[in-house]
Amino acid sequence: MKKYFGTDGIRGRVGQPPISADWILKLGWAVGKVLATHPSKRNQVLIGKDTRVSGYLLESALEAGLSSAGVDTLLLGPMPTPGIAYLTRTLRVNIGIVISASHNPYYDNGVKFFSSEGMKLADDLECAIEAAMEETLVTVDSRKLGKAVRVRDAEGRYVEFCKSTFPTFLDLRGIKVVIDCAHGATYRIAPGVFRELGASVFEMGVTPDGFNINDQCGSTYPIPLANKVLEEKAHVGIALDGDGDRVIMIDETGAVVDGDELLFIIAKWYVETKRLTGGVVGTSMSNYGLELAFKSQGIPFCRAAVGDRHVLEMLKKNAWNLGGESSGHIICLDANTTGDGIVSALRVLAVMAFTGRTLKELRMGMTKLPQILINVPVANSRINLADNPKIEFALKVAEDRLSGHGRVLLRPSGTESVVRVMVEGQNSDIIQSVAEELAEAVSSSV
Repeated sequence: MKKYFGTDGIRGRVGQPPISADWILKLGWAVGKVLATHPSKRNQVLIGKDTRVSGYLLESALEAGLSSAGVDTLLLGPMPTPGIAYLTRTLRVNIGIVISASHNPYYDNGVKFFSSEGMKLADDLECAIEAAMEETLVTVDSRKLGKAVRVRDAEGRYVEFCKSTFPTFLDLRGIKVVIDCAHGATYRIAPGVFRELGASVFEMGVTPDGFNINDQCGSTYPIPLANKVLEEKAHVGIALDGDGDRVIMIDETGAVVDGDELLFIIAKWYVETKRLTGGVVGTSMSNYGLELAFKSQGIPFCRAAVGDRHVLEMLKKNAWNLGGESSGHIICLDANTTGDGIVSALRVLAVMAFTGRTLKELRMGMTKLPQILINVPVANSRINLADNPKIEFALKVAEDRLSGHGRVLLRPSGTESVVRVMVEGQNSDIIQSVAEELAEAVSSSV
C-alpha cells in the first residue's frame, strides 16, 4: 500500500502534512529526482491549479522543489484538470501536475499527476516518488537549476479543444443554458465554450475569491442551479465542480440528472452513431437501474472500483471508450484521457441539438432504483472494515433485511476522511432504515 498517494493523488488539510509548504517543496524535488532517472530531451513539468487561495503557496513550493532538482516548469495558472491533462500531451512535457482538491472545501487541497500521455501516473512511478521522499533533499549545481515560464495561451488552447469535440454540423443556437462553475477552475473557460458554440448562457459561480470554491454551489450542491434554471426558463443547467472534471446537469423541469443518467444518454448516442467501442464501464456505486437499462439496450456493462483512475484502467484493459461515475466523472476516451465536465456536457447537448429532444425526454430510458448514501466521518479513511466483527454482523443483518432485492456497499473514501455507506433497493423505507443502522454501526466502531 502506498503511503501518500490515494485514489486521486495526494490530498489533505492545508498547513498539515502532506499539504504543507515544506512537504510540497520536498515532493517537487522528489518528482524531479525521479524524472532524472528517466532522461529525455525535454525535462519539463507543467503545473495548473484551481482557484483556492492555497494554490499560490503550493504552486510556489512545487516550482522551487522542481527547480532544485534541475527541472523546468511551465505554469498554467487556473486551469481545469482535464485541460491540464490535454496540455500535458500537446505540450509534450514529462509530467502534468494539478493543484486541486476537486469538490472539497477551500481549506483542503491536493496534488495529482498526469503522465506524458495525459493518463494517471503508473503505480511504479508513484512508488518511486514516495521512495524519493524518504531521501535527503540535495540541490543541483546552480548551472543546472530549473527555470519557470508562464504559458500565456493555455486557456485559449483548451477552449478550442473543447469546441473541437462538438460535431461541426451542429450548433447550440436556440438553447438557453445556465452554467454553475462552482467558483472554480472553469470560471473563465466554460461560459466562453458554450457561447462560442451558439448557446445563450447565464453564468453562476464565476467570481472566485480563493475561499468560495464549491461553497453551496457546483456539482455537489445543484439546488441553486436548479432554481435558476426554472427562474430563467432555461433548457438545461450545467453544474461543474471546482476543478472541472465532473458534471451534473439539470433538466428543464429543475430535476437533477446525475452521472449515471448522463452516462446512459451518451452511451445510447454512441451506439446510434456507431462510436461505442465494446461496452461501458461504471463503478460499484453506479445505480443498479443503469445496469438494467444497459442490459435492455444490449450494451455490455461492467463495474470498476470507485475512482476515475479505476474506470480508466478498466477501459484500457477492455479497449472500450466510455465510462463514468454517478458523481459525474465521465471519461470519453475518444476525446480526452480523463473525466472532463465541459466535454461531457457538450456530448449531452449534442444529443439534444441533433434529436430535438429535451433532457427530460432523453433521461427517460433509464429508471433509477432508490439509493441512500451516508458519509460517516472517521479519523482515518484507510481502515480495514472487513476485520471489524461489529460491522461484519451489521452487514449480514442488512443483507438479510434486503432479502436479495437490493445491495449494500461500505467503502472508505479515497479523497475524504469518511466511510461511504450505500444501500440500494426497491423499497425506499427499508433502504433508509438499513443505511442508518449501518452508518451507526460504522460510527460506533471506528
